[in-house]
Amino acid sequence: MSDRPHTPVLDRVSTPADMKSLSDAELHQLADDVRSEVISAVSVTGGHLGAGLGVVELTVALHAVFDTPKDKIIWDVGHQCYPHKVLTGRRDRIRTLRQKDGLSGFTKRSESPFDPFGAAHSSTSISAALGFAVARDLGGAPPEGNGDAIAVIGDGSMSAGMAFEAMNNAGHLKKRMIVVLNDNEMSIAPPVGALSSYLSQLYAGAPFQEFKSAAKGAVSLLPEPFREGAKRAKDMLKHMTVGGTLFEQLGFSYVGPIDGHDLDQLLPVLRTVHDRATGPILIHCITKKGKGYAPAEQARDKGHGVSKFNVVTGEQKKAPSNAPSYTKVFAQTLLDEASRDDKVCAITAAMPDGTGLNLFAERYPSRCFDVGIAEQHGVTFSAALAAGGMKPFCAMYSTFLQRGYDQVVHDVAIQRLPVRFAIDRAGLVGADGATHAGAFDVAYLSNLPDFVVMAAADEAELVHMVATAAAYDDGPIAFRFPRGEGVGVELPERGEALEIGKGRMIREGARVAILSFGTRLAEVEAACEALAARGITPTVADARFAKPLDRTLILDLAEQHEALLTIEEGAVGGFGSHVAQLLADEAVFDTGLKFRSMVLPDTFIDQSSPEDMYAMAGLNAADIEAKVLDVLGITKLDSKRA
Repeated sequence: MSDRPHTPVLDRVSTPADMKSLSDAELHQLADDVRSEVISAVSVTGGHLGAGLGVVELTVALHAVFDTPKDKIIWDVGHQCYPHKVLTGRRDRIRTLRQKDGLSGFTKRSESPFDPFGAAHSSTSISAALGFAVARDLGGAPPEGNGDAIAVIGDGSMSAGMAFEAMNNAGHLKKRMIVVLNDNEMSIAPPVGALSSYLSQLYAGAPFQEFKSAAKGAVSLLPEPFREGAKRAKDMLKHMTVGGTLFEQLGFSYVGPIDGHDLDQLLPVLRTVHDRATGPILIHCITKKGKGYAPAEQARDKGHGVSKFNVVTGEQKKAPSNAPSYTKVFAQTLLDEASRDDKVCAITAAMPDGTGLNLFAERYPSRCFDVGIAEQHGVTFSAALAAGGMKPFCAMYSTFLQRGYDQVVHDVAIQRLPVRFAIDRAGLVGADGATHAGAFDVAYLSNLPDFVVMAAADEAELVHMVATAAAYDDGPIAFRFPRGEGVGVELPERGEALEIGKGRMIREGARVAILSFGTRLAEVEAACEALAARGITPTVADARFAKPLDRTLILDLAEQHEALLTIEEGAVGGFGSHVAQLLADEAVFDTGLKFRSMVLPDTFIDQSSPEDMYAMAGLNAADIEAKVLDVLGITKLDSKRA
């Protein structure tokens, strides 16, 4: 097609096996072709652009040197895997990235044998690589074979404790495995902390520049660290690059830093490691996120997550906004609370932009803390801030908060510390699919004693819930809200603290009551309009709280109606389950009440638009209408006589 880039070498490559016959010069051209293909594809689909562009040369080099899929390349997080997918038999589908029935935006085992381990959360790759290495040495035999295990992990992901737990274990076991540290000085936001400073010192000055010159001018000087007599070369490299001590203390042989965009460095180093390594080795590569595409290189986030865009200008094609996003409403409301209370502070785990806390950091830098990709630490840090007299708002995506669940239980809930959890990306999130869906937080938080759990039905309710959390000091409290725009309601000038555990009536009706928790309320309202045309007028209430439940409201609805229906954007075990428990405890079912609970289905839903995902989940207006008719025993044909 005329809009596709000219890619003469890539056109000859269907799988990595086709790369084995290419010369090094052709591999250089292949890298250029892959970069052009990725830019072209993401301009059509949107997605994670900068991360993939930063590892194009590294991807080409790894597949050229190693024998995949027998050798396992494990991409940490996986959002940088688009070049990998182009080279592993999926180029013909690359323009279906993150679309319904298309390619996942991350690695996925069910998608290809070249994806040995699925990932979309960070810091898992070294653990996985060690597992593959041990399985290989114990005689494990997957269909594609068991060879080398190569983890590719970013410097941001290295800030998580799990990465160091894995390195410590790998150094102890001394298994042959390879870790490629993809050091681009940036995870999603610029990385923070002592580790990032340590890595920066490794290549900040002349030693790295001298190494680059030496490596380009005399490849023979590159180390062969596992051969007798190579000590001089290894010591020279170690002194030239200043460091590596941290990794060597963990039991890894260290090579680097090297220029991760220079195939003349990458290929000899990887070939040497492939031929000579006997134990765990870490290769430190310096890369640039967004490399080779000026709009991405110049963007603040280096093109981390982009919508469809114009390839020539880089201008993104965003739909006009009719209402502020929930994230922005949260951020602005928190700023208002902080302006009136200097004890309010904010914590995020490497997602200041995604959670809206970049605005907080600009205005109150001393009260905003980005802990890096370290959710466990972030939760316990927040707990101690609360114990120390502050009012911490721990802002994390629902799916990322899962990583700190033990700390939520042990360090926050048991101690009844007033940490305020702002849970973004609640419910189904669209193109990122199951790995990023906020499906479980209601269930995993509302089962904890003395934990207050709220869900905003619209952006105005979110304003009030931020104020409620700020005013609440009796224990942990959480409020959840989805990705994307609000419904367009008028926002209050200032939030008002809600009465804990009290819902609100939306409309009075008869026969059936619908109790909504979260933003499905808009779908409930649409369903009620359709039901009204059939002569059915449900009562509707917004629960606001999953814990504590509004017992009075729920029992009154049960007493006054023949059927009660709950609906939520969460998994089984959440709000509806707690309502059912209350009704059972109060023997309400003995009265003949018909009860139904609409929740996310007991399956992981693949990527699509949020609208399509909720349709697949059976949680849209038409599904609510059908459920009401069913519980009342009314068919669509005779519903007008109801």
